[in-house]
Amino acid sequence: MAVGDVLTATVAAAAVWPFPSRPHLLAVCALAVSWPLVAAALARRGDRFLSATRPGTGVVQALTVLVAAVAIAGSLAGAQLLGGWLVAAAAILLCGSLLVRFLVARRVRTLRRRGVPGARTIVVGTSSALSGVIDRLAGDDDQVLTVVGACVEGADGVVVDTFPVGGPIAADGATLALPSARSPVDTVRAAAVESGAQVVCVAPGSGFTGERLRELGWALEGTGAVLTAELGLADVAAHRTRVGQAGASTLLQVCEVRFAGARWVAKSVVDRTLAAVGLALLFPLFAAVALAVRASGPGPVLYRQVRVGREGLLFTMLKFRTMHTDADRRRDELLASADGAGPMFKMRDDPRITRVGRVLRKYSLDELPQLVNVLRGEMSLVGPRPPLPEEVAEYTTVERRRLRAIPGMTGLWQVSGRSNLTWDETVRLDLRYVDNWSLGEDARLLGRTAGAVLKGTGAY
Repeated sequence: MAVGDVLTATVAAAAVWPFPSRPHLLAVCALAVSWPLVAAALARRGDRFLSATRPGTGVVQALTVLVAAVAIAGSLAGAQLLGGWLVAAAAILLCGSLLVRFLVARRVRTLRRRGVPGARTIVVGTSSALSGVIDRLAGDDDQVLTVVGACVEGADGVVVDTFPVGGPIAADGATLALPSARSPVDTVRAAAVESGAQVVCVAPGSGFTGERLRELGWALEGTGAVLTAELGLADVAAHRTRVGQAGASTLLQVCEVRFAGARWVAKSVVDRTLAAVGLALLFPLFAAVALAVRASGPGPVLYRQVRVGREGLLFTMLKFRTMHTDADRRRDELLASADGAGPMFKMRDDPRITRVGRVLRKYSLDELPQLVNVLRGEMSLVGPRPPLPEEVAEYTTVERRRLRAIPGMTGLWQVSGRSNLTWDETVRLDLRYVDNWSLGEDARLLGRTAGAVLKGTGAY
């Protein structure tokens, strides 16, 4: 990341050459030299042990500080440094540094998925809570924290055992040989030191609260281990949380996601604008696909199906036809052979799909006419999968929460496996999107969709 910031600063300086005056030359040199240092201080990817970070915010903050410093220094020196050259240099620094962080984050995710461990972590808590924490940390896509050991608490909060998890925590892989006459704080500290832990994570319901938790933080000073607390909150994005204080207590607030207001209007405007542009640019592709569908057999080019939209409103969703014309009539006879659990019907080797239809489904080309639904406001570019009315009729109260958001052409389900997902996984991903919706998440999912479509994984 540091090397990338240096290269970005060099490109920004070269792009605004030649310089109008000596003060401009000095200002550009100051930008080029200062940017890697300011970025390292303010635009790092958040805490290196936590994945729930927003690097873009840090880059913007660092760039704002640097540009303000240059402008103030120029004003004090009697030189007018604000101008097009500074805007161009700042734009290059912004775009280049964001690209660097995106590439670094993607490389880190790739390494972690190949088995390269994250920060060595010890979890502390009761036996009933530890398994849940370990499972939740193991389910992290980035694998930022790798659990190597656990300190088990008894009913009275005393640490009664320490043992390795998923690999040797001590040299011989056995239970840590810790002196018995230790306080719980000293026991955890000794386990962290002996295992070389970088993170000590306290599980929900642990006896390490209040003064004892503060003492543990003191005890870990100088060991290289960071103290964290796992709150047991599942699928709550960082942007929904706020940390504050009431008296001596530290409080964590979980904010409500509102599908209204300026951000929701912005989502609608962006959706319809991009849909209109997409329809205009993709017209030749539409024509080619329509000809292929027409040649695949008798029947209409477009398939119209009633789906359930936001808050249960019905709409007609458009797709290129990928099945034979008797597909709906044959659905009931194929239910016994379906691959999916839950109310959603899916079948890997569906005999109703045409040869052209299989190609269209693999690369999601059959979904393109839904840009018309987006233009009408019935769908969004990003959102939960639009369900059928008969599926919604079987929904539980939890599953009906998926209908809070407007359905989308793509979403977490699209980039996470599509039809390879179980029903429970599909619901979990849709609820994660609904509960944590943001414009930034929409942009990220749109970027990931291109890769998922080209791979064709889980499309049938």
